[in-house]
Amino acid sequence: MKKILATLATLTLAAAAQAYPDKPISIVVPFAAGGPTDKVARDLAVALSKHLKGQSIVIDNVGGAGGTLGAAKVAKAAPDGYTLLVHHIGMATSPALYRKMPYDTLGDFEYLGMINDVPMTLVGRSTLPANTFPELVKWLESNKGKINLANAGLGAASHLCGLLFQQSVKIDMTTVPYKGTAPAMTDLLGGQVDIMCDQTTNTSGQIEAGKVKAFAVTSPKRLTTPALAKLPTLDESGMKGFNVGIWHGMYAPKGTPKAVQEQLNAALRAALKDADFVKKQEALGAVVMTDARTGQAEHKKFVEAEIAKWGPVIKAAGQYAD
Repeated sequence: MKKILATLATLTLAAAAQAYPDKPISIVVPFAAGGPTDKVARDLAVALSKHLKGQSIVIDNVGGAGGTLGAAKVAKAAPDGYTLLVHHIGMATSPALYRKMPYDTLGDFEYLGMINDVPMTLVGRSTLPANTFPELVKWLESNKGKINLANAGLGAASHLCGLLFQQSVKIDMTTVPYKGTAPAMTDLLGGQVDIMCDQTTNTSGQIEAGKVKAFAVTSPKRLTTPALAKLPTLDESGMKGFNVGIWHGMYAPKGTPKAVQEQLNAALRAALKDADFVKKQEALGAVVMTDARTGQAEHKKFVEAEIAKWGPVIKAAGQYAD
């Protein structure tokens, strides 16, 4: 009887995988709508749908706690391929930032492949007296104790970049966390905060429109996109070795049928070659993944390495969340 039940279960899973997808798919973005990860996910959803029988893909924004609330929702979802997660580097930094995690980063997800790599920009409110990076450093030094540094919340990409920036300039700033990058950018535009380190996917349009002042990029080399081409790197500006890139990956709940995982990985790889998707990403300064990390195994190996890389840096800063 047990063998019969096991066989029936296997046949049921196989049939479900063959029919997949036969209803809309939800991609959870663990940050507020309008932020950089949200933009990546929405553009990706359009490209993915073409390779998943044209099924609708709905974006579900579940912000809060540095992305851990949204990730936890996916970890606890039915492992059927209809609830996915698009997350950034926070997937690797959260284990060091949070003493208590509502999921096991390496054990509670199926790794489906990486999406892109996004440089970051150091930007400030338009009314800042500084116009260049050296001028910004002088302004920071003369305004110690008065500087407000915005981020999208503990564990967010902007928090990590801002943390490293503070360590590099050796100037303490008042960190102002928000529930997502969009509200943080809104207050930067309104002049309620002074500076922020954020992904090019969120800052390029504001820089091009002249709504914020841009001082440098965090990549090892200068970028070529029109809005960012004139910006120096932090490395060439005196912060040797400063290099922060914010990658994105796609995940499913642990236990998702292998056949469904393979379908999703194949659809992801195809989407990463979609001309419209690539064009939109490049316009924002993002580099679409083309290497082995688009594969499931290499994606997981990379995240394991990132956890090992950033854990000591975060712990040295002594910033934790309960």
